[in-house]
Amino acid sequence: MCHQSVGLIAREIEGRGIPTLSFSSAWSITAAVRPPRSVYLDFPLGHTAGKPKDPLTNAAIMRAALDAFTAISEPGAMVRLPFEWAADDAWKDSVMRPRSAGAGHSDQRVERAPDPQYQSEDDRLRAQETLARGGCATCIFVE
Repeated sequence: MCHQSVGLIAREIEGRGIPTLSFSSAWSITAAVRPPRSVYLDFPLGHTAGKPKDPLTNAAIMRAALDAFTAISEPGAMVRLPFEWAADDAWKDSVMRPRSAGAGHSDQRVERAPDPQYQSEDDRLRAQETLARGGCATCIFVE
């Protein structure tokens, strides 16, 4: 789900009395959408909880996010968490270039699927029912 949708969904959930915290690795998009509260990590997209198979850092990120969750008092505030993906920013050269950029650059993103992806058959059926009733395609699980 895109950063914009997540921020908008967070606002709707908050409006119903449930506090939310968005994780982001896209500062400018999150700043524009202004979810109720968010934490930012300068990590590759899709890795806002840290690197795979790094449970110590994953747990530290989650603890820092929960600390920020309780500390954020201004609506729309975003806290930058103090974690680094690598010792330098060289990783950005490889993840920010498309596959067609040539030798030495790899795009580690996967191709987007043309059809919606669901975690279970029940999720797919609930989504279809919501859309059939005229529900929002982005907010299908917010009722």
